[in-house]
Amino acid sequence: MKPLYFLLGWLFFALGAVGVVIPVLPTTPFMLLALWAFSKSSDKFHAWLYSHSFFGPPLQQWQEHQVIPLVAKVMAITMMLGSFTYLAFFSTVPVSILIIIALVMLGGALFILTKPSKVV
Repeated sequence: MKPLYFLLGWLFFALGAVGVVIPVLPTTPFMLLALWAFSKSSDKFHAWLYSHSFFGPPLQQWQEHQVIPLVAKVMAITMMLGSFTYLAFFSTVPVSILIIIALVMLGGALFILTKPSKVV
């Protein structure tokens, strides 16, 4: 077992679990990272997370079909827009940095929007 990946797996799992109760924190991306870290460190915990009754289905949908549920898409795009709006109007971030942030967010949004919302 690789301890660093194992610790990262639990860190990402904890962040994802917190995301269940705090809507601003996304759950699925952290669970995907936890699944990846466990795949590098522990077959037992990888299998446990992948088959978990609550967290497992979205992970399985992503791994098998690259599905991002509609509610996750809406939440992600909303958070990106909210974050960018805050940076653009309520912070002192230089315009050049805002442009870079906008391009990165646009790339992320395009990736999210091009994935299916349900298994076909």
